Amino acid sequence: MAREDSVKCLRCLLFALNLLFWIMAICVLGVAAWLRDYLNNVLTLTADTRLEEAAILTYSPVVHPVIIAVCCFLIIVAMVGYCGTLKCNLLLLSWYFGCLLVILCVELASGVWTYEEPPILRSDMISLKSRMPSYGLPRYQWLTQAWNFFQTEFKCCGVIYFTDWLEMTEMEWPPDSCCARQYPGCARQAHYWDLSDLHQEGCGPKIYSFIRGTKQLQVLRFLGVSIGVSQILAMTLTLTLLWALYYGRRAPDPPDPCPAAGADPGPHSPCPVEDGAKPGPARPGEAWTPVLPNGHTQFEMEQIS
Repeated sequence: MAREDSVKCLRCLLFALNLLFWIMAICVLGVAAWLRDYLNNVLTLTADTRLEEAAILTYSPVVHPVIIAVCCFLIIVAMVGYCGTLKCNLLLLSWYFGCLLVILCVELASGVWTYEEPPILRSDMISLKSRMPSYGLPRYQWLTQAWNFFQTEFKCCGVIYFTDWLEMTEMEWPPDSCCARQYPGCARQAHYWDLSDLHQEGCGPKIYSFIRGTKQLQVLRFLGVSIGVSQILAMTLTLTLLWALYYGRRAPDPPDPCPAAGADPGPHSPCPVEDGAKPGPARPGEAWTPVLPNGHTQFEMEQIS
């Protein structure tokens, strides 16, 4: 009875952990997809600079296709663990344990990689100004879109200040993506009437903060640690469940070849026949009651003369 209660408790815990794996893996995929869009724009703006190398060093481990594949694989492994726990199948539970161990090793390697400090300085932000003269040119539409996206999402303008656009380009006013309220011609109107309608903070510090680590990156690291701890707990519970199901069980006793007392063992049976069960000759003056194969008795009185 105690073994059955333990198995039931272990199965409930594994069900809960597998559900937790599904939720956390989906969250990791969602946050990684969100970071990938921002990272692509940052890499476009910081191409051929030290900032690009630092961004790749910081974010590649968490948006790398291998990590995405591991999260997708974790969802499948959780399904296998759910089925193995439901059916108490030795093969599925063993496969589940081995896959969790492999995924844990990959996550540990990724965690060590992401915690490496990117080698950048604030002075490296000045190198972003070299990307500004190509803004608006027909052959650099991809760079123009990256500047507009970053200035809109991070609410910044220029590298250090919005006047960088006037210094590094032939523009008379900043792009419209620098406006707090964007509409066609908003930057021209703000430049001549009210500069407070433009974003006052430069994009250089924003990019520097992004490379050093964002809240989303911290969330991914927290989810990674949580998944790792949950995997260790799941592997421990899986081993315990396997032990409770398949270890220490007493093998069933083999069937007794000897029939019950009073039954005919048969001519080829290895069981000895008891003396009291052997039919002997009737004594003089006594009646002999033979036993028929169908279990009925036949009473015959023999008169011995």
